Amino acid sequence: MARKCARVRCALLVNRANQNPHLNPLPQGEADAPAPGEGDFRHELLVNPRHVISAMPELAEVEWFRKQWDVGCGAAIVDLSLHARNRVFRGSDVRDLRQRLIGANLLSSHARGKRMLFKFSGENWLGIHLGMTGKVRVESPDYRPHKHDHIVLFQPERALVFTDSRQFGRVRFHHGADEPNWWTRSDAPEINSRAFDQRLVDQFLDRHRKAPIKAALLMQNGFPGIGNWMADEILWRAKILPSKRTGKLTSRERAALFRATKFVVQRSLETLGKDFSDPPRNWLIHQKWKRDGICPIHRKPLRHATVAGRTTAWCPRCQR
Repeated sequence: MARKCARVRCALLVNRANQNPHLNPLPQGEADAPAPGEGDFRHELLVNPRHVISAMPELAEVEWFRKQWDVGCGAAIVDLSLHARNRVFRGSDVRDLRQRLIGANLLSSHARGKRMLFKFSGENWLGIHLGMTGKVRVESPDYRPHKHDHIVLFQPERALVFTDSRQFGRVRFHHGADEPNWWTRSDAPEINSRAFDQRLVDQFLDRHRKAPIKAALLMQNGFPGIGNWMADEILWRAKILPSKRTGKLTSRERAALFRATKFVVQRSLETLGKDFSDPPRNWLIHQKWKRDGICPIHRKPLRHATVAGRTTAWCPRCQR
């Protein structure tokens, strides 16, 4: 497949209809809402010739990456490789990590918002935040770690690898009988849980009445796991203008926002989260990053602007 190369500041998306890439420079100041303890960073779209992929892994992508290491559940860590001085290990005792994980068995994995937690025997816990460019994958047992492979856990039949070229991700280690407090500490339940209901959403929106609704959706203490593309998808389905102040939303719009949030998360977990397949073709994400993107419903050209420091797309006919 012929590809046209060009310099862009931050975004590139493959148009699967004609197999030609579209360039979409992002405005100055583009940044993802940082995880606790992390600084702001520039956004960059990942490209896969078969899939539409979010620039920074969001809830559904994190769920897919989380499952990659499950193939190693029940097997022991016989050796490990890590770059101890890299910033992804900030705040962690890497010497303790090495001593305790070698010989331990991987027991289970969990995802929460944009984070992952891996439980090992011996009361050991490994937390991973993918950041902007982090990836979790499996390699052969004779794999030789590369420059950006920050931690590689070797098992008899495989190697479990965490790679992050930009080092905006994070690796955290905890030893103890209970889950680490940096994992359990959260102001909001998971969106796909029953605890995430209309009352909780209304209370959160009431605390941020002056914020644009796009900014509120990106707040991880209210909408854990929601990032740029999911926020735009939710607002398009709820027919709400991204720049509209939260305090100006009607009760009907709030209800639509809640329903759209639940729907987008559930369907994303069933596609991206399950096998990394694309969301349905009638979703906004397939048009969002294109310079000439159109509304999947009305075929009307999308508008783009920076809202809450993020490149935002919306349909002027659907969203008012």
